[in-house]
Amino acid sequence: MSASPEERAAELRRQIEHHNELYYQRDEPEIGDDEYDALIGELRELEAANPELRSPESPTQRVGATPLQRFEPVRHEQPMLSLANARSEEELRAWLERTERYIEREEIERDGAICFVSEPKIDGLAISLVYRDGELVRGATRGDGEIGEDVTQNLRTVKTIPQHVEGAPALLEVRGEIYLPRAAFAKLNEERVAAGQPTYANPRNTAAGSIRQLDPALAAARPLALWSYSIGALEGMEFASHFESLEWLREHGFPVSPDVERHDDLETVIKTCRAWEQRREGLDFEIDGVVVKVDDLVLQRRLGVVGREPRGAIAWKFPPMTATTVLRHVQWNVGRTGHMVPFAELEPVQVTGVTVKLATLHNEEDIARKDVREGDEVIVTRAGDVIPRVVSPTPKAQKRKGRGPVPTPPTECPACGTPTVKPEGGVWTICPNRAGCPGQLFQTVKQFVSRGAMDIEGLGEERVLQFLRAGVIDGIAGIYDLTEERLLELEGFKEKSAGNLIGSIERSKRQPFHRVLFGFGIHGIGGVNARILTGHFRTIDALLEATPEQIEEVPGIGPILAQQIAETLSEDSTRELIERLRAHGLQLAEEGPAPSEVDGPLRDKTFVLTGTLPDLTRDEAKERIEAAGGKVTGSVSKKTDYVVAGADPGSKLAKAEKLGVETIDEAKLLELLG
Repeated sequence: MSASPEERAAELRRQIEHHNELYYQRDEPEIGDDEYDALIGELRELEAANPELRSPESPTQRVGATPLQRFEPVRHEQPMLSLANARSEEELRAWLERTERYIEREEIERDGAICFVSEPKIDGLAISLVYRDGELVRGATRGDGEIGEDVTQNLRTVKTIPQHVEGAPALLEVRGEIYLPRAAFAKLNEERVAAGQPTYANPRNTAAGSIRQLDPALAAARPLALWSYSIGALEGMEFASHFESLEWLREHGFPVSPDVERHDDLETVIKTCRAWEQRREGLDFEIDGVVVKVDDLVLQRRLGVVGREPRGAIAWKFPPMTATTVLRHVQWNVGRTGHMVPFAELEPVQVTGVTVKLATLHNEEDIARKDVREGDEVIVTRAGDVIPRVVSPTPKAQKRKGRGPVPTPPTECPACGTPTVKPEGGVWTICPNRAGCPGQLFQTVKQFVSRGAMDIEGLGEERVLQFLRAGVIDGIAGIYDLTEERLLELEGFKEKSAGNLIGSIERSKRQPFHRVLFGFGIHGIGGVNARILTGHFRTIDALLEATPEQIEEVPGIGPILAQQIAETLSEDSTRELIERLRAHGLQLAEEGPAPSEVDGPLRDKTFVLTGTLPDLTRDEAKERIEAAGGKVTGSVSKKTDYVVAGADPGSKLAKAEKLGVETIDEAKLLELLG
């Protein structure tokens, strides 16, 4: 029997209040934004259809959650409201149409067309800063929108918050978001791993937890920052537009996003929102959408508020990059170098608009560090359109009774049945059957034909599997023995598709030497190391003749890796492969001058790239550095001159700081390039 509207509304309110407490008070959310928004949306629709169910206490009419009792309660000078959400172009246009209808119905005066301001919606902790006669007297969280928590002492430790404002009016309330930069968040988690502590789930919760605790020293120890987004209460000064007020804040020392834009029409607003969705992963702070506001502040005030949401503003929300789901099973594949690679089978869940069923778990030590187990509710992310990954179990899952053991690698290779081994001091359990393991052979061929290596169009995973199972190829070199006649004997090929694939294989012979070397799949030779090795030795013959000591002289190559490379290159199977590829005419020598011979502004300078840069891809950055005479290596050492860091930089940034290597961003790199 289905629940009545009253019963369903009560259940929805109970669930929403529970999740509000977890998100706003404990900073330990159990569900993703999409699931929370769905609960709010269902309750809002239920109340619209049954107006008698709506009350001032409903979560649809309030913001956030009741403040924690451990902080002094603070009543805001003006309510800190929430925003309505638009998740599509159609919903944004509908908001504008509603706004214009309301203006006409209420006979509100306006001067011409509506102008808008767009700004990134920072995913942080909303706060209010109150200044009297230019002095910071109070800082508070949003709380329930009416009453927040007095966290003044913690906010005073945030270096980007001005303590004094020259030329300020008698009363000035500045509103903004406290956030933790992604690079700082990654470093913090690395430090916690080194100390044997559990990692934090995301920057937003970490920033909120840092501010909403009793010891200001803990907040001071973390590199928190502020983005200011509006002025609330104000006495002794007036602004005509929202954009003008942000410019004033910027001129008086408040951090304001440099990407705030004013627009004359909705089309440019929509174009900007789409552009931000593409840029979000290149930022050093997390955003979950774009806020669009009516620029005219008088018009904003006259438009008023409906429920808990101002009519004059809306948030274009991006598809969530994280979601929660259940981890059904942990499975294991064998990688191209024999490593046992774990992956998660998940209850299907939508992440950034895509249904996710599988996600990577990186390696066995990562599983143990995160304490992920089968049956757990887990947080899954799909940042940057890459392979989905499991971030961590939810707090609820970690408290679950009867959790099973931490998953461990198989004792036998899932591809060939060979007993697995874990070298002393190693991170990975491996299959030692390098020559006869079909799983390793498949992964090696898959890498060789990939976009980063030989880029053979039309030869994807399914075709590789088909060719290996049919015995059409015996490995990498066998690709170049293929003929149209042989392909036409296989299922799925016609004359056109067979001719296209043979043409793509022929074109791959022109790929440069560093792509060929990377395609070999030698352990430790990724895209960066392939470039520096081929740039240093110039030919495959010189590299084959090199001793481990000579390979170690290459920037970024340590003694252990140098020994591994030399041993692999000396194996009969590797030498046979090279000779077969040479006979097929592949490029096994670098063309043009060596980087050391280029007389450019970066000559003799060594760079390491880490994280996602705002505008340049990794390959573009490498090419520009090398064209200017510089070198790009894969690891940080004392010989490194610069580490170029973008979003999500990982351990290389921490190592650079430890060694005292100068860290720069993309803007500084472009400046060095001239």
